[in-house]
Formats: sequence, C-alpha cells, structure tokens
Amino acid sequence: MYQVLYTKQAKRALLKLPHSVAQNIREKLTTIAQEPYSRHHNVTKLQNRPGYRLRVGDWRVIYDVDNGKLIILVLKIASRGEV
Repeated sequence: MYQVLYTKQAKRALLKLPHSVAQNIREKLTTIAQEPYSRHHNVTKLQNRPGYRLRVGDWRVIYDVDNGKLIILVLKIASRGEV
C-alpha cells in the first residue's frame, strides 16, 4: 500500500474545505493508495506534466505517484475552475 503525503499548499486547502468534502477526498485517496493505477476511480493522467487529476464532485486533486518510495504526493486541491 502506498502512503499518502500532502504538500503544505494541499494540506492548507484540505483544512479549509467543508468537513464532508475533505473526508470524501481522504477516502478517495486512501482507496487510490491501495491500487494507484486502477481505472475505476475518477482519475485522469495529466497531459502537460507528470501526475494525475482526481475528480471529487466540484473539487480536483492533483497528485503524483512515486513508485520507488511507494508514495502518493498530493500537490494541489482546488475547485474545478482553479486547477
């Protein structure tokens, strides 16, 4: 299982979200940590840079996967228009 880590920016954004939205994002990331490359999540590979985008309602989570260290690094959490 991969470990989920957050950048300072992502952690701050998560703390500002409503509790239910933040909890939903954490649950989705925990599921992804078990199988990072599974296709059944709302995940899209980013086109112009390395990483992935997770859609959780009106919110987007940008993250990268480090297979060598078994880490999912959450880079940014923002509303759909801000990502």
